[in-house]
Amino acid sequence: MNRLARPVTPAAPMEQHRPVWDRFVRVFHRTVVTCVVLNHFVLEEGEWQHKWTGYLATAFVLARIVWGFIGSKHARFSDFFPTPTRVRQHVQAMHSHRPDLHWGHNPLGALMMLLLMALVLSLGLTGWMQGTDAFFGEAWLQNSHAYLANALMLSAGLHAATGLVMGRLERTRVVKAMLTGIKERY
Repeated sequence: MNRLARPVTPAAPMEQHRPVWDRFVRVFHRTVVTCVVLNHFVLEEGEWQHKWTGYLATAFVLARIVWGFIGSKHARFSDFFPTPTRVRQHVQAMHSHRPDLHWGHNPLGALMMLLLMALVLSLGLTGWMQGTDAFFGEAWLQNSHAYLANALMLSAGLHAATGLVMGRLERTRVVKAMLTGIKERY
């Protein structure tokens, strides 16, 4: 197992709190969530506000990808990248009712994070394509964009719900950590 992604096990000393998500990660998360909620529920499709809010979300995801290589320890992909071995070990630990505790993303959370980022990028691309002469008014593209938006909302809801459940199982304050950057165990 990668030394950076070593889970906390019962044999390892249990820290009570640790800085996990840096300021950029927290601003990224809040900004993308705000953009997604505005574009899905508030802003009118096709209007300039909807477009630029989508572009902002896309730009933040691209910046987060860069930050995944140069950012702080728990922001780096190397800390949590969901390899098949990590995913298998995590699922096995969950099935045995002994969840492996991760300070950053666990392997399934990392898969979800990557899916969410891919969906935002896909929405940015399909949204931009709809404004080009080559694809303006194409029903398949409009349908794809709508499907991606619904998939993003469903995935984001699942992400939030499982984050709360895992917080209870791991006895960590996940929501507070997204606000303060410090993950605490209780």
